[in-house]
Amino acid sequence: MTSTTAPAAVRPGPLARLAARLPGGWRDRAAAALPGPHAPPIPAGSATPRVAIIGSGFGGLGLGARLRQAGIETFTIFEKADDVGGTWRDNTYPGAACDVPSHLYSLSFAPKHDWSRRFPEQSEIHDYLRGVRDRFGLGPHLRLGTEVTELRYDEDRNGWDVHLADGSVERFDVVVSATGQLNQPYTPDLPGLDGFRGERFHSARWRHDLDLTGKDVAVVGIGASAIQFVPEVAKVARSVTLVQRSVNYVAPKPDGPFSPRAVRAFETVPGLDRLYRASIWARFEARWLLFRKGSRAAATAERAFRSRLGKAVSDDLPAEALLPDYPIGCRRILISNDWYPTVLSPHVSVVTGGVERIEPDGVRAGGELHRADVLIFGTGFTATDFLLPMRVTGRCGRDLHEGWRDGAEAHLGLTVAGFPNLFLLYGPNTNLGHNSIIFMLERQIGYVLSCLRRLHDHGLAAIEVRSDAQADSNRRLADELDDTVWAADCHSWYKTEGGRITNNWSGPTYRYWLRTLKPRWSDYVFRR
Repeated sequence: MTSTTAPAAVRPGPLARLAARLPGGWRDRAAAALPGPHAPPIPAGSATPRVAIIGSGFGGLGLGARLRQAGIETFTIFEKADDVGGTWRDNTYPGAACDVPSHLYSLSFAPKHDWSRRFPEQSEIHDYLRGVRDRFGLGPHLRLGTEVTELRYDEDRNGWDVHLADGSVERFDVVVSATGQLNQPYTPDLPGLDGFRGERFHSARWRHDLDLTGKDVAVVGIGASAIQFVPEVAKVARSVTLVQRSVNYVAPKPDGPFSPRAVRAFETVPGLDRLYRASIWARFEARWLLFRKGSRAAATAERAFRSRLGKAVSDDLPAEALLPDYPIGCRRILISNDWYPTVLSPHVSVVTGGVERIEPDGVRAGGELHRADVLIFGTGFTATDFLLPMRVTGRCGRDLHEGWRDGAEAHLGLTVAGFPNLFLLYGPNTNLGHNSIIFMLERQIGYVLSCLRRLHDHGLAAIEVRSDAQADSNRRLADELDDTVWAADCHSWYKTEGGRITNNWSGPTYRYWLRTLKPRWSDYVFRR
């Protein structure tokens, strides 16, 4: 499938401009170290790998844009929904917004100068992703309303059979999963749930047709989504009951609209947007100090948090409803300006200890029945179930999910031994607690492009990471993770029920940048 629209031009980055000024031999070495988009495009008419991309969020659209810039038009983006956008299409609950500033939560090669506010809201992010689709001419490459149910590797032809929900099968040379970590909503199987007489739904499947005005609302699960939608629900509901197993650290959100003058400056002053983006990245990168085990910065922040919030403890709102019992950073640190005012409102009550059972008229928790007309689950996602519900079968009939039964792992979060020509974006151990996931995605996209160029330029049919290379990189990862606060004894979506940390990267983002700067080809085996 080929688009007739020319891909949008991309300005060379500072590394590429510096490399261009170097003497010949050094220039060639520097160019080889740069990620795929900076390499010259493949000449038109050249045979290129057929690539299947699964998912049309930041990862899928970002890779599609970079493929076009690299001269690769032989790709298809499969999306099971009827629109692009991934999590920013699905999560439309009131108050939905990002906790990373706008200029950093966007693709570096597709800047948006006219963000309306410092932290973007859901609708603006979704519009941005639609704009990326149009800006880079990705429409003809999209297959909307098309769900991939199974991937099966064909060893005879060194390619993948992509099985679709309608029963058809299509063949590709390479598959890139861009389904992300937060795409399967989790609703706990609570006793009595089917007998509840009111309405119920998960925050990721918000019922916009349901008016909550004057209703008694119970919210089960107080995670990142609930921090945003509960204040909005509390504005109209008669009562709100929050049923939580644990408490979050919630910091102030330095948000606000950009002035017209600031927007004009971003649009007209050369390099200002890049400088501002870099300053955000650097400030967020410094927050890594909070996530190191035994960090003095974390201990200071935790003492300050407890000192300030301890003043709000009362008989109606005991310490266990406000003050976390785990180290700061062990779970995701959230940001909000209206969470604590909402919790302190007279018509909002907090119940600790979790749900005992659901009854026809409400939720029984803390030994009492809390009446509810509507039950909302803010229980997050099955984040550790990577690539599910797709079935993935690799070389020699290997079942990916069977291999991951004790926890998902991949080499640099990107490639898996036994599964040639399969790449993962936002795969195992590439999530962050301190910076923008878009930075990680762009590093992964550059890495995938380097591998595709290797296949094309050397006439190769398949690339597969060596099992010993994957084992070595994951041993190193595990050692580094042991020195983080995530290894502490707290429940979070960063790790499996068995306690293995499968979601988060083990260090600052610059470390991931260094390790993915250029693939180490000795880590891989190739087939012709």
